[in-house]
Amino acid sequence: MVATLSVITLVSSALLGGVYALTKGPIEVAMTAKTNSAIASVSPKFDNDPSSQIILVEYLGKSYKAYPAKMGDKIVGYAIESYASGFGGRISIMVGFTIDGVISSISVLSHTETPGLGDKIETSKSDFSTQFQGKNPQEFRMVVKKDGGEVDAITASTITSRAYCEAVTTAWEVFKLCVEQTEKQGGE
Repeated sequence: MVATLSVITLVSSALLGGVYALTKGPIEVAMTAKTNSAIASVSPKFDNDPSSQIILVEYLGKSYKAYPAKMGDKIVGYAIESYASGFGGRISIMVGFTIDGVISSISVLSHTETPGLGDKIETSKSDFSTQFQGKNPQEFRMVVKKDGGEVDAITASTITSRAYCEAVTTAWEVFKLCVEQTEKQGGE
C-alpha cells in the first residue's frame, strides 16, 4: 500500500510540475499584455515602451511599480501600479498621472471584491472611478465623504471605497517620489 501511494504521489507531482512548466510562459505573457493595456488606457499619449522602463519605488516599506510615459525624450506622465486591502482581499489598480500631477485615468488590474457590490470599482460596472479623473490630489481630498473627504462611496461598499481611495493616494505619493527622483537626476 505504501508503494502504491508513493507511486501515485510521484506521478501526481510530476504531472503538476509539467502543467506548471507549460502554463508559466503563457500566464506571464498574458499578465504583461494586461499591464501594457492598463498603462495605455491610463497614461497621457506616449511614444515609448513604459513597461520596459519600469521604475521600482519604495514607499512605507512596500515596493511599487512606476511606468514613465514619454513623448520623445520628455516624460509626459506616469502610470503607477498601486494596491490596498479591500473587503474581499487585495485591490490592484493602475493610476495614470500627467506630469503636473493630474489623474488622467484609473484602471482596475485585479480584485476579489463582492460581485454586485464591491466590484463596482470596475469602470465596466459603474462610473465610480470617473470622479477621480481630471483631479489633482493636492486639491482633491481622496477620502470618502463619510470620513470627511470628497469621494462618493459605492453604496453598501464603504470598505472597498476606502481601500480604492487608499490605493489612489498611495499612487499619488509614489508619483511624487518619481518626479522628485527624476528632478534629482536632472531629467525632464
